[in-house]
Amino acid sequence: MPRLPQKPECPQQQSPGVDEAPQRTAYVEEAGSAGISRDEWQSNSLLNWLPADVRNRCASRELGAGEHLFRQGDETFSIFEVESGRIRLIRHTIDSHLVILHTARKGELFAEAALFAHTYHCDAVAAAASRIRIYPKAALLAAFRRDPITSERFMAVLANQIHRLRARLEERNIRSARDRILHHLDLNVDVGTRALRLEGSLMDLAAELGMTHEVLYRTLADLEKDGSVGRSPGYITLNA
Repeated sequence: MPRLPQKPECPQQQSPGVDEAPQRTAYVEEAGSAGISRDEWQSNSLLNWLPADVRNRCASRELGAGEHLFRQGDETFSIFEVESGRIRLIRHTIDSHLVILHTARKGELFAEAALFAHTYHCDAVAAAASRIRIYPKAALLAAFRRDPITSERFMAVLANQIHRLRARLEERNIRSARDRILHHLDLNVDVGTRALRLEGSLMDLAAELGMTHEVLYRTLADLEKDGSVGRSPGYITLNA
């Protein structure tokens, strides 16, 4: 098995800074003008609003840790949603290295490009025991073609995905490990409790943040010491 390339602790480029709140408001206003509620815009779950004939053709599949859902080069047949667990999207490079493109978590769609591609561009591998909802490609495309409202709702879901991706890219451009961690917490904590529930280990969180686990452990300890965060089993609470 080829070794995964190690990620650098911090990128070299400094982010110019982006005000996320106006972007979020604009996206919600645009979704509302298309007749889509705020809850629908924020939720990626297609099952909430897909036509009944499409919902009836959906299925779920259980995957054990390390099990493949599909492999790079397989013919596309569906897009997917994580009902529980975590799915890693891994690409094989031309020099036989493996690159983790993304880790999809509960409520996230993945492999959306399969709607307009003949083959999957990466592997999808369960990082933990997972349950996946399967949305057949042909049924989805037929629904989008006959119903503009369904198409608009799907576009709103994709707009939400793009918004989140931009936030992740901004996060990776934050050079300071401390600031990057605080930025991640601020975007992902529960609004009421101000706590982030950890899905997986701190090593998984370090990989998501693009830093070594040693840097994450050390920086979290410093943040806890100065009162910026609190820690309890399975949770990190943002106090700042």
